[in-house]
Amino acid sequence: MSPPSLLHSSPFPLHPHPTATPHSPRSTLPFLPIKSSTSPDSTPTPLKASASPDPSPPPLKHRRPADVNIRDEARRHSSTHNLQGFSAKYVPFNTSPAPTSAESYSLDEIVYRSRSGGLLDVQHDMDALKRYDGEYWKNLFDSRVGKTTWPYGSGVWSKKEWVLPEIDGDDIISAFEGNSNLFWAERFGKQFLGMNDLWVKHCGISHTGSFKDLGMTVLVSQVNRLRKMNRPVVGVGCASTGDTSAALSAYCASAGIPSIVFLPANRISIAQLVQPIANGAFVLSIDTDFDGCMQLIREVTAELPIYLANSLNSLRLEGQKTAAIEILQQFDWEVPDWVIVPGGNLGNIYAFYKGFHMCKELGLVDRIPRLVCAQAANANPLYLHYKSGWKDFKAVKANTTFASAIQIGDPVSIDRAVFALKNSNGIVEEATEEELMDAMAQADSTGMFICPHTGVALTALFKLRNSGVIGPTDRTVVVSTAHGLKFTQSKTDYHSKEISDMACRYANPPVQVNADFGSVMDVLKKYLLSKDSKI
Repeated sequence: MSPPSLLHSSPFPLHPHPTATPHSPRSTLPFLPIKSSTSPDSTPTPLKASASPDPSPPPLKHRRPADVNIRDEARRHSSTHNLQGFSAKYVPFNTSPAPTSAESYSLDEIVYRSRSGGLLDVQHDMDALKRYDGEYWKNLFDSRVGKTTWPYGSGVWSKKEWVLPEIDGDDIISAFEGNSNLFWAERFGKQFLGMNDLWVKHCGISHTGSFKDLGMTVLVSQVNRLRKMNRPVVGVGCASTGDTSAALSAYCASAGIPSIVFLPANRISIAQLVQPIANGAFVLSIDTDFDGCMQLIREVTAELPIYLANSLNSLRLEGQKTAAIEILQQFDWEVPDWVIVPGGNLGNIYAFYKGFHMCKELGLVDRIPRLVCAQAANANPLYLHYKSGWKDFKAVKANTTFASAIQIGDPVSIDRAVFALKNSNGIVEEATEEELMDAMAQADSTGMFICPHTGVALTALFKLRNSGVIGPTDRTVVVSTAHGLKFTQSKTDYHSKEISDMACRYANPPVQVNADFGSVMDVLKKYLLSKDSKI
């Protein structure tokens, strides 16, 4: 018997690929996405790829009734929930191919560590997912991009079957996050690196201005589900250097769930601090660094009914991995040669690996890119570990860095990051404060407006390009993790040349001019001559 179809709210129902013949495994796709519109009450009928065009006119579009919203519409079409049988569970994070224990937990349990104290991972039922071939998944995901169908308009929830397959759409808290711009860095690549295939994945162009939204929509949605199940969850808490707290507070505010934020006092920008405050979070400013805040929140959530939202919680990574899938989508499912990711607590580098690897395992692509993790030299425990040949890991005391979100000396996801890098033939690089600020200024001068963490990643690119590791024609993606508007003070200080012990070589300060025509003309002529000798 064929497996049951996907939820009616999906753009088109799932049909398993027929048994492949020996000479042509997974070579044909029996159904293509619906191109014609359907009424909200109709079930889409798949089109056979070999069918001749239907000469009859497409059905008329019927607008949703005025008193029905997109969530109501999705609820009506999702009366039979999760008929496709996909599932996921927590298992101990394991670096070996074979499981070392039978330990597992439902995603509806409140658990962050394995019995041995190790990390957990979300494991999907890959056998169920493999009933559908790679071409099917590509067409399904592509068919959802840009739509307002709840919840598939989100770049995260458009991959719902690979993220949280068992959650009801009515429990999802989403701002239609994701679907972020993959920016062709044409001028920057040509001018500074001699590259013509350089791209920047602007994950900071998101609801709260950082990639953290991708994971937080998943975590807060699951908390929303748990609260409806009357589980003991009063609120959600996190330690943060800025972006995590912004994402947590925004999604909790949308869901009506209390959020609690532990911030290191006087170590984050006003632009970052104001977001959780504005969203109504209960903010504790604590006289310690991020690692100190992280230790406190772990102790507090062990005693109080507060759900832990930091990346120790593997649910976050399920959302973050969708950025990797998006990159492949945006390249029409072609795999880039390199992906460079800034690293602090190190969950993100593993999330990217997991997204790429899942696409390979399910037949959407035939390989994964090489990964690079970029760290600030002032907070570089992974870099030191890599340079030692992966000998015993040692945490460091993180020093102040302009890349404040990755100012972490004892990263929670160190084991995950090492696993991802080893299995992607990966590299770790570092950036000094001057290097990262110069790289940020260079990028901004070509039309980008990036954060210091992206400056760290670009510095890694400079070093690998200059050493010849990355070639001039290698397709390379740099992941930008936050919006530059959150870091206007550091940009202002750089262009004002007010950063001590830094040359600020690419500073562009305003020119003071007297308020008369002659002075303005003199200054303009001098400037224009510097740009064009013909003037």
